[in-house]
Amino acid sequence: MLAAGLCFVAVTALVKYLGDRVPAPQSAFLRYLLGLVFLLPALRPLLRARPTRRQHVLFGVRGLFHAMGVMLWFYAMTRIPLAEVTAMNYLSPVYVTVGAALFLGERLALRRIGAVAVALAGAMVILRPGFRELDPGHLAMLGTAAIFGASYLLGKVVSDETDPALVVAMLSVWVTVGLVPFAAAVWIAPTLAELGVLLAVAFFATGGHYAMSLAFRAAPVTVTQPVTFLQLVWAVILGAAVFGEAIDPFVVTGGLIIIGAVSFITWREAMLKRRAITPAGPETKG
Repeated sequence: MLAAGLCFVAVTALVKYLGDRVPAPQSAFLRYLLGLVFLLPALRPLLRARPTRRQHVLFGVRGLFHAMGVMLWFYAMTRIPLAEVTAMNYLSPVYVTVGAALFLGERLALRRIGAVAVALAGAMVILRPGFRELDPGHLAMLGTAAIFGASYLLGKVVSDETDPALVVAMLSVWVTVGLVPFAAAVWIAPTLAELGVLLAVAFFATGGHYAMSLAFRAAPVTVTQPVTFLQLVWAVILGAAVFGEAIDPFVVTGGLIIIGAVSFITWREAMLKRRAITPAGPETKG
């Protein structure tokens, strides 16, 4: 999980370094197009998979959602500091919690509602509406977190029904397809250096997802989730050291508030799952 976090911060830093000469939709498209090369080792088993029509529809809907979120994320990276992007991205699990209650029928207990409210308060600490001018990048990140939350929920549905490797591969394919018209509308000729940076983005993103899947296989989410919050530390350090971004105490404070709320939600879900699979009373003996 530590390696995954470092990979994802490397992705963020490389996109920040790339800047805004290449439009966000085109950058996102090239990142996913170049990333398809990393699916080649798993091509044979993926071709043997036979998803149902319903699963194909879910793959497509999820890919289109994710494509919108990726474009907003690339845009936000060109507008606001690394630490703010990273901190606001932690809102995704909060949206997932709300979405699971609204669309998947999961019960939203009072304590989890309180945690959601605290996380949103943390976002307000970061944004500070009324006390500073909000950049379009902030609004883009609010949309990014919500859309990624929807993508995660759809991914959870299809992951319960089919091979997780197929879910990851279909996401990459559908996001690439979904970004084609947006990239074509703003296309400019990228330089070899820019293509190299986007290839590195694809490499680190793929490596981060692979390391994260290994972490999930090796340990429960309650163990791995807190390590992901080190990304905020790396982002603050990198933003200050490499990009000359001032360390904003409000961003750090708001990020920590969101982290605390998400950690509570994660812990509560783990406790509920443990309670559900642990036999009561004498059934635990022998």
